[in-house]
Amino acid sequence: MSKRKIAIFVVFLILVIDQVSKIWVKTHMSLGDEFHVFGNWFLIHFVENNGMAFGLEFAGKYGKPFLTVFRVIASIAIIVYLNKLIKKGIPNGAVISISLILAGAMGNIIDCAFYGMIFDHSFGQVATMFPAGGGYETFLHGKVVDMLYFPLLEGNFPSWLPRIGGQHFLFFSPVFNIADSAISVGIAILLLFYRKTFEESAQ
Repeated sequence: MSKRKIAIFVVFLILVIDQVSKIWVKTHMSLGDEFHVFGNWFLIHFVENNGMAFGLEFAGKYGKPFLTVFRVIASIAIIVYLNKLIKKGIPNGAVISISLILAGAMGNIIDCAFYGMIFDHSFGQVATMFPAGGGYETFLHGKVVDMLYFPLLEGNFPSWLPRIGGQHFLFFSPVFNIADSAISVGIAILLLFYRKTFEESAQ
């Protein structure tokens, strides 16, 4: 399989998994609903966010469209850069990692751009896809669907610790999605295994 076909396959596969999981959650759960997958450390917990990855917010009236447009521009830049690197013959692993980042960005772009138009809200109800009365928002103002929750460790800090002693802590608290995971995994692979490849390609 050629490097371009590998890239297309990875992007397509991640987008399908990401969107299928988000649509299922959106059409089967209301905001705040959750169920346990593996014990108390892996839950499906439905939240939506207005901004960046892992539930971080990018607020303001124009924050959402700005972030979405920025993601689109970044995705186009990644496509151009990936095509340039493929021509230089970078390893398949590097192609896969960049494709993961691209797919993750595109997955969240879809939510921001279209979910407000094709779903009604999820407050206290299970959303309907393509509702008769229209969606909960306009183009570029949709919310990103997150559902993967790994509260791996929970407890209280020892009382003898200054300032935080006795306070409750939770690790790992962010709720995220497949697209976020793809971006993180792609970046991690690049940093761990292909940093030298990019240094050489830049020369």
